[in-house]
Amino acid sequence: MFAFGPTLMTALVLTGCASAPAPRDHPASATSAASPTASSAPVSATRPSVSPPPAADTGSADHTAGFIVWRTAFLDQALKAGIRPDTVRNVLASAQWQPRIIELDRAQPEFTRTPWAYLDSAVSTQRVAQGQAKLAEHAAPLQAASSRFGVPAAVITAIWGMESNYGSNFGSFRTVDALATLAYEGRRRSWAQTELLAALRIIDQGDIAADRMIGSWAGAMGHTQFLPSVFLAHAVDADGDGHRDIWGSVPDVAASTAAFLAGEGWRRGEMWGLEVRLPVGFDYARTELTVRQSSQQWAAEGVQPMNGQPMPALDNTSILTPAGARGPAFLVGHNFRTLLRYNNAVTYALGVAQLAQQIEGGAPIAAAWPRDLPPLSREQVQALQTALNLRGFDTGTPDGVQGPATRAGLRRYQQSEGLVADGYATLELLDRLRGAQSLGPSSAPAR
Repeated sequence: MFAFGPTLMTALVLTGCASAPAPRDHPASATSAASPTASSAPVSATRPSVSPPPAADTGSADHTAGFIVWRTAFLDQALKAGIRPDTVRNVLASAQWQPRIIELDRAQPEFTRTPWAYLDSAVSTQRVAQGQAKLAEHAAPLQAASSRFGVPAAVITAIWGMESNYGSNFGSFRTVDALATLAYEGRRRSWAQTELLAALRIIDQGDIAADRMIGSWAGAMGHTQFLPSVFLAHAVDADGDGHRDIWGSVPDVAASTAAFLAGEGWRRGEMWGLEVRLPVGFDYARTELTVRQSSQQWAAEGVQPMNGQPMPALDNTSILTPAGARGPAFLVGHNFRTLLRYNNAVTYALGVAQLAQQIEGGAPIAAAWPRDLPPLSREQVQALQTALNLRGFDTGTPDGVQGPATRAGLRRYQQSEGLVADGYATLELLDRLRGAQSLGPSSAPAR
């Protein structure tokens, strides 16, 4: 799973449609990071009597020197946290400053990715075919994990595909280097220090050697991109070799992924949701995860499955329209929200759900996406937020990221203009707002 942003799981992962399909090199997967477990090793207040080796000349002299000073100080913190002196001496003391990681951490995509562009890549024909092949090739461990934890084998396989393209790319950074770099100079230093200590505990416990602990720049590791803290809480030794190996053991990968979802509340035997058709006049202001009612209540309002089958019985369901009124609609339930614990982006969870569905031979999304709508740049989204704020439709501090506050403010503006209030930002709406702004203050009531 990932490390920062809208999730991996949760408060640490990047949200929204901007997240790219796997292999992803940013924090977000399985990140409902649990607190590192206590080590059984005795706590030592003494730093190993070794001098840290000189850092590689991979960055500016100032940063390299500063990193060495920070690393030396962090050795004591690791020892006090219960990390064995040998691990501190042989692993932490040799951690290297990686300036490329800081570049990736600070990078911001220029354009917000549209839902259809994301899903075209995440659920491509090739990825579906590869998933079917992997499900057949590794049927035994995948079905064993499914039986044990109640998560469908196709869902486990889909996460594997989304996170690392079935193991073909789960990153090339040494996890200790990545997290030490972020702990020294990154945006979330406290978080990175906690994950670094968790990574050292994993090495301490003998699950993986430091040189094999490889992953993304954000510290997410292995085939399904667990953060170290998530590994400590959920990784499983399914092949019985005494090690929890999410880098080289498919049984361990499958069981660990299923164990995470089960631990986050996955309901055995319950579907994630389905594509639906909305009735004429539907109130798109209700298309948020916070609006929940039973599937039968939605059906009573005229919501119908696109496949023509009877509405399945699901509780606490929501309606989502990732591309607004012009795109597909989905009724999603509890297990969809559980997928969001892996990565808190609706497009990610929808990608996993759709990939799993098609791996099992199910149909792709039936409704057409509004492919004629161009993506907005972050600058354009920020301009839209600013214009809405100026007209009294509060979106919060303009940041170029489309979230619930932006959608809510945009819906109120659309309602005031007699438009379908779906909260989906488009260039047409931005131009309309800019035109109105040039005419003077809005008569809309301040909020």
